[in-house]
Amino acid sequence: MKKETKKTNKTTDMQLLDLLKRVLPKATHDAQLAGKIYQAIESELKTKARATAFEKFCSKVELPDLEPKTIDEVKTQLAASFGDGDITIKPNKKEGTLMVEVSMPDGQFTSEIKVGPVAADASDEQEITLKFVPFPVCLPGDPELVWLLAKRENMTPDEAGIAVAKIEEEFWASKTGQKLIRDRVDRTFPEFISRAPAGMMNEVGLKRHYKTPEPIKQLRTAPKAKR
Repeated sequence: MKKETKKTNKTTDMQLLDLLKRVLPKATHDAQLAGKIYQAIESELKTKARATAFEKFCSKVELPDLEPKTIDEVKTQLAASFGDGDITIKPNKKEGTLMVEVSMPDGQFTSEIKVGPVAADASDEQEITLKFVPFPVCLPGDPELVWLLAKRENMTPDEAGIAVAKIEEEFWASKTGQKLIRDRVDRTFPEFISRAPAGMMNEVGLKRHYKTPEPIKQLRTAPKAKR
């Protein structure tokens, strides 16, 4: 189904990047050229994913009116999903639309939201919603402290691990991440996982249940009853 194919695009993109990372050094001995090719493809895939996420966001936004309170709610939703971008919103009361623009390091995205209920999907195909399944992670130096994350059920643990590493790198490279570094916030996994926008994680099929780790609890079995 087309809907199912769209759901798996992000996983396919990550597999492609992982393949390129292994193949390019074998295809050319010019490490600098291989690096430029990899970065260019990674940037293009990232921009495509952001554009798709932005269009999907705008198509799902409820806009009952163009009152200041409603517009502020839309801006809050945008900031939660695209917090590392400059957000511009311009209402057009004559046309009954809201122009939305987000400028990000990897591109500028513009769309228009119309006042009224969200339009029903024109496709007759049933949309397949992939569930989240547990994906607990820990750091090599402290395996007893576990962060409770979740991943889409169609992702393998290795794919989810690659996704975590990529969004951590993207987060620290973003405007928010660079500001935190300038403010002398340590560039560590705990700081990243506690500050990364939920929308940024959801884009790559991940979810954060808690911002702080939990220690592993070893259960004690009940003693067997004496006969």
